[in-house]
Amino acid sequence: METEKSDVSRAEDFKVQANEAFKVRKYAQAIDLYTQAIEINSQNAVYWANRSFAHLKLEEYGSAIQDASTAIEVDPKYSKGYYRRGAAYLAMGKFKEALKDFQQVKRICPNDPDATKKLKECEKAVMKLKFEEAIAAPQSEKRSIAESIDFHTIDVEPQYSGARIEGDTITLEFVKKMMEDFKNQKCLHKRYAFQIVLQTREMLQNLPSLVDITVPEGKHFTVCGDVHGQFYDLLNIFELNGLPSEDNPYLFNGDFVDRGSFSLEVILTLFAFKCMSPSAMYLARGNHESKSMNKIYGFEGEVRSKLNETFVELFAEVFCCLPLAHVINQKVFIVHGGLFSVDGVKLSDIRAIDRFCEPPEEGLMCELLWSDPQPSLGRGPSKRGVGLSFGADVTKRFLQENNLDLVVRSHEVKDEGYEIEHDGKLITVFSAPNYCDQMGNKGAFIRFEAPELKPNIVTFSAVPHPDVKPMAYANNFLRMFQ
Repeated sequence: METEKSDVSRAEDFKVQANEAFKVRKYAQAIDLYTQAIEINSQNAVYWANRSFAHLKLEEYGSAIQDASTAIEVDPKYSKGYYRRGAAYLAMGKFKEALKDFQQVKRICPNDPDATKKLKECEKAVMKLKFEEAIAAPQSEKRSIAESIDFHTIDVEPQYSGARIEGDTITLEFVKKMMEDFKNQKCLHKRYAFQIVLQTREMLQNLPSLVDITVPEGKHFTVCGDVHGQFYDLLNIFELNGLPSEDNPYLFNGDFVDRGSFSLEVILTLFAFKCMSPSAMYLARGNHESKSMNKIYGFEGEVRSKLNETFVELFAEVFCCLPLAHVINQKVFIVHGGLFSVDGVKLSDIRAIDRFCEPPEEGLMCELLWSDPQPSLGRGPSKRGVGLSFGADVTKRFLQENNLDLVVRSHEVKDEGYEIEHDGKLITVFSAPNYCDQMGNKGAFIRFEAPELKPNIVTFSAVPHPDVKPMAYANNFLRMFQ
């Protein structure tokens, strides 16, 4: 009996420590401490639900769903289990599953005003989804929105004082003026926004799904990770490392948009550099360059607010043209997410992917955008609920089979802005410091010098930005859980 008591109090001690770590946003540490509490007492639903919440904060929605489901198994009347699982389903865009969980919360807590409010918002989201599905044209009948737009016919009012493109050529002078306007929270005229996006689409359409990059001897090349709408931090990268040019080329490795509330400024800046000098700016698709993510995490709402509905459709179309991976000098493989659920994938298989679509929920394209490395060997389920986790042996075999030296990927927040894993054969780079204004992480970028292509990692801290909160344009319902 004494031992049982001491076990219960030891487990509670770990929970208290975990809660303290959670309060100061040390979510990974909180997960470790909740795990220790669970190992001592796995029959306490609170520990599972709390660990689920910490996973939610780290965007590990698959793990959050698993833990919340266990909390429900342990105690079917524990409302927070359904609440956490509903929030995780919601974050993955699975509104119908989320609705079932919030209905259950309401049954258990009929007088809880918070539960009532969330259920109503969820019902609204599901109704909207059903309506959109009902009116959507079949894929075969969909017309290209880009082909219906002629920006030349759009007049620019005489009182417009912002950046202007003279003729059809986007110049450095224009891009600098546009960035300065954005910095001062001024908008770009929609004629010029159309011009940038349409010209970028034309270029991206003609690229293969895997792009080969050649960096000549003595020259360098910079790879950046997720920027997530943090425009002022993007300006800081250019301040630290120079503006993109033929002699100072960049690859931005996906997740340009969402979460940060200056996503439109980020994407128009990157696209404008691509138009100005195609070999100065390479762009890869991330999992957030997709309709389902943009609908939930802010980009769609931001574009609708700053421009209009036509641009929402246009960006969705252009994102489907972004390449999926890059290889520098046949040695460094760069992709947003990670590697595959099967061995034997060749670069030619990646080149052959028909990428002109919304990301599927399985297969090579899904895994390129969503997968994460894991410390253990082999493969495991994804913490995110999409893609998979892969070990150092998977990385090693992929590199050997394709005669490559290194994998560079992004997709995960890292405290120092980067992490070197898998015996030095895989580097994660993340370029959004103090992600969502709350994670306290540094950002990083990698400079490769040819011919050795030894990665030189530069880290940097967040810079101030105007008082517009992250997720300011996001789905109302999701904001409730931030």
